[in-house]
Amino acid sequence: MKMTTEEAFVKVLQRHGIRHAFGIIGSAMMPISDIFPAAGITFWDCAHEGSAGMMADGYTRATGEMSMMIAQNGPGITNFVTAVKTAYWNHTPLLLVTPQAANKTIGQGGFQEVEQMKLFEDMVAYQEEVRDPTRVAEVLTRVIAKAKRLSGPAQINIPRDFWTQEVDLDIPDPVEFEVSPGGGNSIRRAAELLSTAKNPVILNGAGVVLSEGGIAASMQLAERLDAPVCVGYQHNDAFPGSHPLFAGPLGYNGSKAAMELIKDADVVLCLGTRLNPFSTLPGYGMEYWPAEARIIQVDINPDRIGLTKKVSVGIVGDAAKVASGILESLSDNAGDAGREERKDRIAQTKSAWKQQLSSMDHEDDDEGTTWNQRAREAKPDWMSPRMAWRAIQAALPREAIISSDIGNNCAIGNAYPDFDEGRKYLAPGLFGPCGYGLPAIVGAKIGRPDVPVVGFAGDGAFGIAVTELTAIGRDEWPAITQIVFRNYQWGAEKRNSTLWFDDNFVGTELDTKVSYAGIAQACGLKGVQVRTMEELTAALNEAIRDQMENDTTTLIEVMLNQELGEPFRRDAMKKPVRVAGVSKDDMNVAAE
Repeated sequence: MKMTTEEAFVKVLQRHGIRHAFGIIGSAMMPISDIFPAAGITFWDCAHEGSAGMMADGYTRATGEMSMMIAQNGPGITNFVTAVKTAYWNHTPLLLVTPQAANKTIGQGGFQEVEQMKLFEDMVAYQEEVRDPTRVAEVLTRVIAKAKRLSGPAQINIPRDFWTQEVDLDIPDPVEFEVSPGGGNSIRRAAELLSTAKNPVILNGAGVVLSEGGIAASMQLAERLDAPVCVGYQHNDAFPGSHPLFAGPLGYNGSKAAMELIKDADVVLCLGTRLNPFSTLPGYGMEYWPAEARIIQVDINPDRIGLTKKVSVGIVGDAAKVASGILESLSDNAGDAGREERKDRIAQTKSAWKQQLSSMDHEDDDEGTTWNQRAREAKPDWMSPRMAWRAIQAALPREAIISSDIGNNCAIGNAYPDFDEGRKYLAPGLFGPCGYGLPAIVGAKIGRPDVPVVGFAGDGAFGIAVTELTAIGRDEWPAITQIVFRNYQWGAEKRNSTLWFDDNFVGTELDTKVSYAGIAQACGLKGVQVRTMEELTAALNEAIRDQMENDTTTLIEVMLNQELGEPFRRDAMKKPVRVAGVSKDDMNVAAE
């Protein structure tokens, strides 16, 4: 069939049901964006490509539907780097379309030229460049298939002078892969270990959320064994929070109940998780990873199995199918050893942690430091971060989708939210970019307009994404609710400064004259400031009503004291020892 290359490109997008594109318009992409409306593809023109990529990530994570990123070649594309690597470690299948400088000028250092394939080679799960206009449909079909199979972003790079070429080709059908149920021998070995375990524990990761039926399959297996279920760091939605076997998240500021229960495990089924080392760092002063336990690790990527932890059984396969296979292979008396005692311990441990968490109002100081004490004394009537999180929990709808950002105040909240289903908790993941909370929740709302959404960010991280307030107020954009924790500091770095750098606060202080609520109002949105728990709960209730009933976006600026939670990296920091000494008197100032 005769068509132009841009028509072929868009027809492939249609064949795969890719309905949403995020980016900023540019001449290198206009031959295809021009036909987006006719094709039923919506182009969301953002304020910055980095935020556009995070919107795409939020959309796909909330819906399970693939979306795409596209922008002008050169600087437009380079702005995607952080978002693409974020999606890579979030295991989000996205399409990255990178129009390239024209073939006839490549290598001449022309306008907006950069090596776009080299740029993303460590950022994507797969990449390919179109070598001839007649191959555009073939290559795009393969790139989309790779993104889905590898569960990560995949890149198609296409010289801009390949658009508008007339070609004769057929549009390939989508390539669908059947996911693996795991090897029979490894399934049987895993079932044998779990059948004889006295303290089995299941650890659910992102793969359980991404797998069709993964949460339900893990629930059936947990109930058969009466095994507590922990979830990985930032994967609070990988098991129903109301379930009696749910123990909560491991990792930084996670659930002490989960840590207490997993540390005594004799067998741990790690389901759909790569066991990132950061996710199992000590918490609350507790080394909880069970060094002597037998570990069963399930992942779709064999390269990640046994990479960070010693593994007794490795299973390459889909989380849902593997869990179902193990369940079918269990012995008749699996889970019977110590069942009642185990159930009692789970209930008691969860109850004790819930009570402790509900009474935690303030952050502790390490011995020899006094920052948190001074912060409370400086603003005795201001909310602490934990007070804010309790006030938020009182108003947050059970069905809401939430996003979080990187930073101290968001991290303090890691133990609080739980969910009844997957695709509800959009955290920035292990690449750890600031500026994720706002764009991710906008993308989620585009995909799920029927569900209330709330984004969270600290004031430092929010400053990176604040420009999106100039984009999201337009009529075609959906309403969202965004909470900004305002304590006028880069909190995680400031906590490092108190612990290892003698309160030498370099680059940690933010401008106290800036009002994010005021910026929201200047952008035609609703902006409010709150100072008490009661005001915060009421403002969030009203904002969600306005979002769902009045199509109104609200930014809630939560005024907090400057208490600081646990540092992110006790494992990677230590107090420096100065040997030679440094003095400003040694600065070489050029003679006039």
